[in-house]
Amino acid sequence: MKVLSTLCTMMLATPAIADEVADFYKGKTFTIVVGHEVGTGFDIYGRTLQRHLGRYIPGNPVVVVQNMTGASGINAANWLYNIAPKDGTVVATFVHTVPFEPLMGNSAAKFEAAKFTWIGNMEESVAVCGVSKAAGIARFDEMRSREVIFGATGATGPLVKSALAVKNLLGVKMKVVSGYQGSASVKVAIQRGEVHGICGLPMSTITSFWRDDYQAGSFRPIIQLSGSKQAELKDIPHVDDYAKTEDDRKVFGLIFGTQALGRIYLSPPAMLAARKAALRKALLDTMKDPEFIADATKTQIDISPMTGEQVEAFIERLSSASPTVIERTRQAFKSD
Repeated sequence: MKVLSTLCTMMLATPAIADEVADFYKGKTFTIVVGHEVGTGFDIYGRTLQRHLGRYIPGNPVVVVQNMTGASGINAANWLYNIAPKDGTVVATFVHTVPFEPLMGNSAAKFEAAKFTWIGNMEESVAVCGVSKAAGIARFDEMRSREVIFGATGATGPLVKSALAVKNLLGVKMKVVSGYQGSASVKVAIQRGEVHGICGLPMSTITSFWRDDYQAGSFRPIIQLSGSKQAELKDIPHVDDYAKTEDDRKVFGLIFGTQALGRIYLSPPAMLAARKAALRKALLDTMKDPEFIADATKTQIDISPMTGEQVEAFIERLSSASPTVIERTRQAFKSD
């Protein structure tokens, strides 16, 4: 009888928790904070999600997008960790490098990545370096003897970090021009002939927002930086081909492998467990929704989600890198 009584209590408690979550969100505004400029891949992903997520959050709140730019996503992360409401009404998205800024010794990053509430992601990114036809090279190894100008964001952004790491670790001739707001700005610079390449760009961005240039052959990938080797990129090298030691592979994983985090979504620390579970489920359910999938296809964005638990474990694993690997990683980001 005691066991039966316990089971009955559990069955009654589950709907009660669900009702409590729905009651909380009903009539509220739920905000997706994008840590990058309008028109970037993160912005397009966020706005596509915004159009569908509300159907799957209990209570169906109104979902809005707010852009919060600055320091390549660190401003948004600092705000999320230290200022944003911790009641479950906010998620943020920004580049995969941001969670590891404290590990890299960046004092401007005022947060502990492990304490964020990880909701999940929309896509596991495959990143590349690519060049325009004007660069005058056909293969990555040609950069060992010919300098190419690459456009990048600010000092903490993934575009500049990827470019510097490729330059410093693989020994190629590369001039990195930083200060662009995001990949959309670098694209314009490439079209104007100001720069000839970009590093750390997801293939999903190339096949969608850079599609015309890519299909015309005026922009082409020259090295793959993350993920498994892609069939579409079978004729270009992967950064792992240049690893000579196990430590090399670990450094490459911490620098380039983190790109697999892709379009991550997270909330402030200390969120109530029931709301965290509800948001994790809402994100995954949205990714399966036929209307969302049709919208994503129309918008030309790739969808390959990870669960909140998977993202959380990924962050924890990479954050436990040895001091030797971390120091080599820090040195890889140094500019001349």
